Amino acid sequence: MYSLKNYINRGYTFLNNRFLPGHRKLSTLAIFGTDLCDSACKHRLIWTKRPVNYLPFERIKELMNSSCVTRNTTIALAGGEFLLHPQAVDIMKWFRKYHTNFDLLTNALKPNELQEAVKQATPRRLFISLDGDEDTYLYMRGKDGYDGIIKSIEVLHKIVPISLMFTLSPYNDFDDLAHVITICKKYNADLRVGVYNDISFFDTVEEAHNNEIGSLKNTDIRSFSEAKELIRLSASKKKSSINSPIASNKNLASIKENLPESLKEFAENYDYLVLYDEWRRGNVKLSCNSILDSLVVLPNGDIPICQNLDVLTGNIFTNTLDQIVYSPKTREMQKHYSKNCNACWINFHRKYDIILYRNFERFFGKYATSKLLGYYWWDSEKKKSYGQIINKR
Repeated sequence: MYSLKNYINRGYTFLNNRFLPGHRKLSTLAIFGTDLCDSACKHRLIWTKRPVNYLPFERIKELMNSSCVTRNTTIALAGGEFLLHPQAVDIMKWFRKYHTNFDLLTNALKPNELQEAVKQATPRRLFISLDGDEDTYLYMRGKDGYDGIIKSIEVLHKIVPISLMFTLSPYNDFDDLAHVITICKKYNADLRVGVYNDISFFDTVEEAHNNEIGSLKNTDIRSFSEAKELIRLSASKKKSSINSPIASNKNLASIKENLPESLKEFAENYDYLVLYDEWRRGNVKLSCNSILDSLVVLPNGDIPICQNLDVLTGNIFTNTLDQIVYSPKTREMQKHYSKNCNACWINFHRKYDIILYRNFERFFGKYATSKLLGYYWWDSEKKKSYGQIINKR
């Protein structure tokens, strides 16, 4: 799914941003076109947001004219559900004409509309959310969308490269992961595993890293009123720590011992989950380098420093994207959080950091990597190399 060229381009951008911070370029720009969502997920309650926000098409075009955006910048069109934006297809057509390096993220709950949109304006990659088998999907996402997703994959997998996005959470389990892997192998699709995190934009309410995988899996479907009440009750519990959350539940099962054997065929995801198990116990520390080259624009125009922290660098309705990216204030904020924050295991950020540290360590060793990227460790002993940790599998 990702070629050597993708990694080379991101490596080049990393070096550019490291040594020429005043001329920073973006590797990834995620545009959350709307917070409207037609799902009813338990693991994120964004579908209850009111009033609904839509990022105007003209403002999206302005973003793309920014100096920090290059032809190699990957654009991710997301939401909510991006296809619920009233100009979704027109926006995709514009990208197809002027910036072909764009991806579409979707829940595929409207399979006919999705198939037509992809045929009219084919993205570089298509990311479809699938969190388990038919029953798990219904009870985790609150909608009977499984069959439509499979039909969309059948129709589109020969037209566009597809990644299935699986979120490992308290609401599903390792059997669900094995099921999604089977679908990936059947249709030659890529697998993108993430883990449930506390992300305020998505209105998450459960404490992500202290609940056992599968512990909240049930056959209930969450109503709108119930979801709003949960958001209200959880509002005062939001945390802003920049440290990894050492799990208070000391009896958490070992993720590595429960991972399906088939996941090893998708090595990047296997490593990500093995290290997540260490991180949630407070045993992994990596500086956060993805915030230097990857940004998210929310439907109301806000640009947070990352997907996890409630820290804003600016708003595109107040300043241009270049003014925000190149401002001394933003650069100081990024410098601080890049060195000090270890607070999430969001795949948008952490997979990049894993790959970065792993490759630097491979070629230069732990000491030189620490000097260049910041002091780090992979487990509680703090001295083991990446290979020593992962090869124990």
